[in-house]
Amino acid sequence: MSSRASDTFDVRIFRPDTKAKHIAGETAVKNWVRQSLVTLSPEDPFLRINMGWFPSPFDNLLCMLLGISFTVWFTLLLVFIIVPAIFGVSFGIRRLYMKSLLKLFEWATLRIERGAKEKNHLLYKPYTNGIIAKEPTSLEEEIKEIRRSGSNRDLGAAAAFEMSDIFYFCRRGVESIMDDEVTKRFSAEELESWNLLTRSNYNFQHISLRLTVLWGLGVLIRYGFLLPLRVTLAFTGVGLLVVLTCIIGLLPNGRMKSFLSEQVHLMCYRICVRALTAIITYHDSENKPKNGGICVANHTSPIDVIILASDGCYAMVGQIHGGLMGVIQRSMVKACPHIWFERSEVKDRHLVAKRLSDHAEDKTKLPILIFPEGTCINNTSVMMFKKGSFEIDSTVYPVAIKYDPRFGDAFWNSSKFGMVNYLLRMMSSWAIVCSVWYLPPMSREEGEDAVQFANRVKAAIARQGGLVDLLWDGGLKRGKVKDTFKEEQQKLYSKMVVGTTEDRSRS
Repeated sequence: MSSRASDTFDVRIFRPDTKAKHIAGETAVKNWVRQSLVTLSPEDPFLRINMGWFPSPFDNLLCMLLGISFTVWFTLLLVFIIVPAIFGVSFGIRRLYMKSLLKLFEWATLRIERGAKEKNHLLYKPYTNGIIAKEPTSLEEEIKEIRRSGSNRDLGAAAAFEMSDIFYFCRRGVESIMDDEVTKRFSAEELESWNLLTRSNYNFQHISLRLTVLWGLGVLIRYGFLLPLRVTLAFTGVGLLVVLTCIIGLLPNGRMKSFLSEQVHLMCYRICVRALTAIITYHDSENKPKNGGICVANHTSPIDVIILASDGCYAMVGQIHGGLMGVIQRSMVKACPHIWFERSEVKDRHLVAKRLSDHAEDKTKLPILIFPEGTCINNTSVMMFKKGSFEIDSTVYPVAIKYDPRFGDAFWNSSKFGMVNYLLRMMSSWAIVCSVWYLPPMSREEGEDAVQFANRVKAAIARQGGLVDLLWDGGLKRGKVKDTFKEEQQKLYSKMVVGTTEDRSRS
C-alpha cells in the first residue's frame, strides 16, 4: 500500500497518537504518512471513516444518471406541457391517449362478460336507479285512484278524509326509504364497463390471469408514471400562479395589468388542467360569459373552477381560507378583483348581494363565477339553485358541465373524502374527460321572481347536459328536510280534502 501512496494524500488521516507535531518539514511529513499507511489494516475504523473522502466510481455514475434523468424529465415537461399551456395549443397527445384507453376498456369489458358467462357469475348487480317503477302522477290523482278501487267512491262525491288515504302516504314513505331521489345523488356512479380502476365498479371480480396482469400494469403506470408527472405539474402551476400574481400585483391598475393578469391566470390554469390529464370539449364558445355578467354552472367537483377558468377568466367568489388555499387567494386578489368573504360575512345575505351587485355593475370587471347548488352533485342531476345570485339585476350566462365517468369519477363526496385524498384519487385516475356547453345568456323576465328565474336557468342547464332536474335542496346532503317541504305536502292534501276558501263559500 506504501507504493501507491501519493504525495498529495490528505494529511488529515494521520493517527492522533503519532508524534507528527515533532516532525519538521514537508518531506518528513510525507515519509511519515507512507509509514502510517503501512500500519493501517483494511478493518481499521479510522481508515474506513476517512476513506469516505474519496467517492467511488459507482457514486459518480449514480449521480450522473440522476442528473440526466431530472434533465430529461423537466425538458419533456417544458417542451410538451408547459410551453403548449402558455400558448394555449395542444399536440393532440391527450386525445390519442383517450382513444387508446377506450379501446382497452372495451376489450377488458368484453373479456369480463365472456368469463362471467362461462362461470355463470352475476356480472351486474342491481343499481338503485329503477328499483321502484314510478309514474309522474299527482297526489290528487293517486288518492282518487285508491278511493275508487277501495270503496267505489269518487273523490268529487265527498271531499272528506278517508282511512284509505293513509296508504298513499305509507307507500310514498317506503319508496323514499328504499329509493329516494336525494341520497343517491351524493354517491359515485356505477359503471357498466370496467375502466381498470377497482374503485369505479365493485361488481367485477377476478376472471382471468390476463386481466389481473393488465390491472397490475395499470397500477404501475398510474402510480409510477402518471402520478409523479401530475404532482410535478400541479406544483408548477400553483407555484407560478402565486409568484406571478404577486409580481403583477405590484403594477399600477390599468389595461396592462389586466392583460397580464388574464394571461397568467389562463397559463397557470391550463398547466393545472394538464396535471389532471383533463380532456375538455367546449361547445358554443360564442356564448362565453362577458364582463359585467354572472356565470352560473352545475357543480360536480372543485375542479369545475379549473375546467372553466382554463378557457376564460372569471372573478371567483368564496370564503377566505387559511393555509395554502389562503396563500393562493391572497396572491390572486392582488392581480385581479376576486370577491372573498370573511367567515362572519358569509351569512350576511345583504352584504354578499351588495358586493356581487357592485362588481356586476362595473362592465370592466371579469364575469363572476358562481355554483348556485352550493354543494357537489354526482354528475347525474342538477339540484335546487340558491336564489341569491338571481336577485341581482345582471345578465346570467348558464354553463352546463358533464363528465365522462369511464376515465375517472370527478365527483367529490366531501362527507367521505378529504380534499387531499380526493385530489390523490383524481391524479391517480386515467384521465378527466368532460364536455362544457355555453348556453345563450338569460335575463329575468317581467313579473318573474328570483326563484322562478333560478328554476328556469337550472332547467336549461339540465336539459343541455342530459342531467335530471330536481327541486330538492343540495343542503339535504348534511342537513334535515326543512319544515316548509312538509308543510307543502300538508297543504296539498288539505286543499284536496277540505277544498279552497272559494269552494267552501260556494257550498
